[in-house]
Amino acid sequence: MAEPEKDQIAPRKSPRVARYVIAAVAVVGLGIVSYFVWRYVNTYETTDDAQIDGHINAISGRITGTVTEVRAEDAQYVKAGDVLLMLDPRDYEVALAKAQADLGDAEAVLENSRIDVPIITTNTASQLKTATSSRADATAFVMGSERKLSAVRALLDSAQAQVREAEANDKRTGDDATRYKLLVDKNEIARQQYDAAVSAAAGAKAVLDARRAAVREAEQNIEAAQSAVNQATQRITQADASIESAMTAPKQVAASEARVKSALARVAEKQALVEQARLNLTYCTIVAPVTGIIGRKTVEAGQNITPGQQLMAVVPVDDIWVTANFKETQLSRMRPGQRVQVTVDAEERAYTGKVAAVGAASGSRFSVLPPENATGNYVKVVQRIPVRINLDAGQNESRRLRPGMSVAPKVYVE
Repeated sequence: MAEPEKDQIAPRKSPRVARYVIAAVAVVGLGIVSYFVWRYVNTYETTDDAQIDGHINAISGRITGTVTEVRAEDAQYVKAGDVLLMLDPRDYEVALAKAQADLGDAEAVLENSRIDVPIITTNTASQLKTATSSRADATAFVMGSERKLSAVRALLDSAQAQVREAEANDKRTGDDATRYKLLVDKNEIARQQYDAAVSAAAGAKAVLDARRAAVREAEQNIEAAQSAVNQATQRITQADASIESAMTAPKQVAASEARVKSALARVAEKQALVEQARLNLTYCTIVAPVTGIIGRKTVEAGQNITPGQQLMAVVPVDDIWVTANFKETQLSRMRPGQRVQVTVDAEERAYTGKVAAVGAASGSRFSVLPPENATGNYVKVVQRIPVRINLDAGQNESRRLRPGMSVAPKVYVE
């Protein structure tokens, strides 16, 4: 009977062992699952402090003007180069015409200045040659006139000496005639002798008159020769002045060339004004700088705008990225180039991308009033650092993503 009792006791121990085995397997399985879950959770970093980011190109006028036509509306898709609005161009057309007229005047002055240079060069060279020749002629004439003057003065001296001699003869013959007259009246000498004395006195008188006339002629010749010398001297003085004036030719040419340079500078200035006027005229047509969607339009036809006034904005939705603010404790294993999966709140799909760069500083450092931790009231706060994530190409062809949309990026750090 003992053997049957053993058979009955053995089955009672089997369920308890089975439960132990199942519990052990469950614990091991849970450990394995927990291990793999832990491994998976540690392969990525995520945050809900992230959004789509992009460029917002503000459109503003560069000149003052009145809006005549607006061709863009909010939420309209435009391409780079499309006309957004037009300004009244008439004032700038008039300004361009005036600038072009001023340029033509400056070019005419320049051409006239260029012509003056060879003319002044030729005239001064001719003036110098003529003055030099005239001075040489005047100098030769002065020398001849001075020789003639010296000869005339010698003749004058000789004539004056002859006059003195003739005066002495005249006095002597006159005195003889007077004495002979007294003697002839007393019949002390012959009448013939008296007549001879009278004739001699008359001849001496005639000789004296002739000699005096020769003196007057010599004096007149001296005056004429002196006048000729004076005239020749004046010609020399004039020639010297002409030579001195002609010798300033290099300075005159330099002054003329300086006027040409000044005219060139004025032409360049007027050309710049023409280009500025032409640019201002082109600014009357405001075009889209990039391809994108219009937003924040604040301009209407008939409105008078000023330079720098924001009129609208163009958002290029083809050039967007994700800015995710991760805690600084999440950045230890984050590197540029790591794979990212981005979930967009407004979409039922996920986008892929890569980490492009980690920001230069925390967001608090770029705030208007950054925290000052040197006061002693320091409380450590975990900072967030912006991380730029570039989306892979070809995922936003529908252009549904917009800057500012909330996203949840998952950066795989292993």
